[in-house]
Amino acid sequence: MRSTVFWPDRPAEAPQNPAISIMAGLMAIQISQDMATGPLVYLETFGCQMNELDSELVTGHLAALGYRFTQSRDEADVILFNTCSVREQAENKVLSRVGRLKQEKAAGREVVVGLLGCLAEREGDALLASRPEVDLLCGPGELDRLPMLLDNILKCESVAIRERAALQGSRSRRSTTLSAAEDGLETLDLSRAFDPEGGAAGGRTAYVRITRGCNKFCTYCVVPNTRGAEVHRPPDAIVEECKRLADQGVVEVTLLGQTVNHYVYVHGAAVTVDGRESPQVGPGLAAFRREDRGGNGRRVTTFAGLLHRIHEEVPTIERLRFVTSYPRDFGDDILQVMRDSARICPYLHVPAQSGSDRILKLMNRGYTVGEYREFVDRVQAMLPDAGIAGDFIVGFPTETDQDFEQTCDLVRSVPFKNNFVFKYSPRPGTVAIDKFTDDVPEAVKRERINRLLAIQSEVSQAVHEREIGRVHRVFVEKLGQSARKSHGGVELGWESPQEQVSGRTSGDLITVFDCPPDMAARDLIGRIIDVRVDSASPRLLIGHMEPS
Repeated sequence: MRSTVFWPDRPAEAPQNPAISIMAGLMAIQISQDMATGPLVYLETFGCQMNELDSELVTGHLAALGYRFTQSRDEADVILFNTCSVREQAENKVLSRVGRLKQEKAAGREVVVGLLGCLAEREGDALLASRPEVDLLCGPGELDRLPMLLDNILKCESVAIRERAALQGSRSRRSTTLSAAEDGLETLDLSRAFDPEGGAAGGRTAYVRITRGCNKFCTYCVVPNTRGAEVHRPPDAIVEECKRLADQGVVEVTLLGQTVNHYVYVHGAAVTVDGRESPQVGPGLAAFRREDRGGNGRRVTTFAGLLHRIHEEVPTIERLRFVTSYPRDFGDDILQVMRDSARICPYLHVPAQSGSDRILKLMNRGYTVGEYREFVDRVQAMLPDAGIAGDFIVGFPTETDQDFEQTCDLVRSVPFKNNFVFKYSPRPGTVAIDKFTDDVPEAVKRERINRLLAIQSEVSQAVHEREIGRVHRVFVEKLGQSARKSHGGVELGWESPQEQVSGRTSGDLITVFDCPPDMAARDLIGRIIDVRVDSASPRLLIGHMEPS
């Protein structure tokens, strides 16, 4: 693994953060050691992009400490699952894998099994008691403590439960002022080791976290309790991380947060003893009704300001994306920056969740269908070519046929390029599981999800067909299918299969095209190519590469 450790530039006269200095020294020592002797780790990730980034940071951190990584679960000394608690299916997959490992350990296999992420945080120490085959738990807010947990397990024959778990627990709703020395997750972000050779799209795309946690408390969601309060990183640290990634050849950055448009950083509100800005808990929703965003006379960086800074200060980032957005409090200032900044992608993932005001209120979403439609109208007025995607939940408790029809109407009326549609399932740790009875029959949920997906397929087809004949700049992400050309339905065996590649437009439309015969398909991965769209389906565009 070829990795680069990122350390933000600091003025020579400024004292260094002791936590970062210690980690830097430790990493420098360990990186120089022989990597062939460290424990072999298998890490599997479930769930959202935030989990993918967490796994990347964990991988870089452990690799710098001498751990090696493998794609084979069978040969690993340590098996880690970065878990998701939002979807039941992802949770069941993890528990199924843990069950198989229980059998293997009973048969004599010596292997350390660890659960990271939201499932570990939600279940807590009780999981260690009920599943003794699990050796350690590490919540998403404590990932910087994972090396200590592993060291305890690997070096000691018997470890108390309290020393096998690193969880936020009652500390999940953090204080409003966080010092960098106390916030180990910021240290983990700052010490990021990016591996261009192992990254997606040939190491040319990367995630950058701008916020952690969530303050929304939707009744169906466990994230505020597993990831904690909404914490916003200092803008200088975010911009610096983007610069370092660009220096490593990254051309596409996706900013991550549970609600990115609620990013607000009040300068001077969270400062360490040596004068450095540190992460801070985001302001309450009332701040978005104030012109100063709760700054009270201090300088404020809003999400629009952060986007503008990255666009202007990191010109080698050719594509700047962000997910996920919240339909309320999405200001025109953000849309204006997107409109006026050529390298910010006109794409918005904005979950609606339901088309019924009654259901939205039960979900505690904080907006009405009318407000969602008003948001879409503003997007289309300022960014007519924007791609819009969303999420919907069908079968939420008490959802009637009328509620569902209103959801269908919303999907028909908004030019969604796609929607992720889920059946409601009661999730432990949420308000809904205790407050509402899961009273919509499973058969009705299945019928509704299939119907909504069929409607979305029609909408997606219409959205894609509008692109036929247009030329799009497509960021090539991966190899597609290979297909032989046929003549009259007969394959000519002496012809080599024509390779296909797949990528996305700036509006996030999946696009496939054949690689020209005189080019190697792998050489196109990570490049931005002009593609003319020839045809469309509900899921993707099909085109051909335009001559240079």
